[in-house]
Amino acid sequence: MLSCLHTFVHTLPEVGLSYLFVTLSSPRLLCTAAKQKNNGQNLEEDAGQNEQKTDLPSTEKTLMEEKVKLEEQLKETMEKYKRALADTENLRQRSQKLVEEAKLYGIQGFCKDLLEVADILEKATQCVPKEEIRDDNPHLKNLYEGLVMTEVQIQKVFTKHGLLRLDPLGAKFDPYEHEALFHTPAEGREPGTVALVNKVGYKLHGRTLRPALVGVVKGA
Repeated sequence: MLSCLHTFVHTLPEVGLSYLFVTLSSPRLLCTAAKQKNNGQNLEEDAGQNEQKTDLPSTEKTLMEEKVKLEEQLKETMEKYKRALADTENLRQRSQKLVEEAKLYGIQGFCKDLLEVADILEKATQCVPKEEIRDDNPHLKNLYEGLVMTEVQIQKVFTKHGLLRLDPLGAKFDPYEHEALFHTPAEGREPGTVALVNKVGYKLHGRTLRPALVGVVKGA
């Protein structure tokens, strides 16, 4: 009875005073009114819970869609980042290669000019008859020896800076290192080999700076 009265008191704003006096005179009506109030509240709570349960799958679906979208964006961003890293690394390697080549081959114009000097020295020593180089001709002998020493020294300087002499007599003809001026028959020599070197060649750090001018053994 007390619990019904307590529950009913909360319904006073919703009922009139006349109904209050009638209800108080009948305990059964009082409990019935309280139960109706409780049932109404329970129905509202159940409806709210059902609505929340109905909204829950929709919320989960939205969250899953957002998750998939964010994962795709992250994947795309990572791919762009990797491509940018690869492009940067390729650019760095190309730049480094260009710098190294500039260091190695930046002097090739200067080297080509020096080759002319080396050619003149070689021709000068070859033009001196061996029989003229005698002790009774000290001036010519000293001059010849000076030319030979200069030629040896300049070849040492060339080697120091990566410039190597190509004298391919008897070697297999290589179009990357040799330039054929003519073909000639040569008995006892293998066809396709160098029979005569008209002018020596040079390589700078493995790259042909000047091909050797040669005559090649003609095939049968």
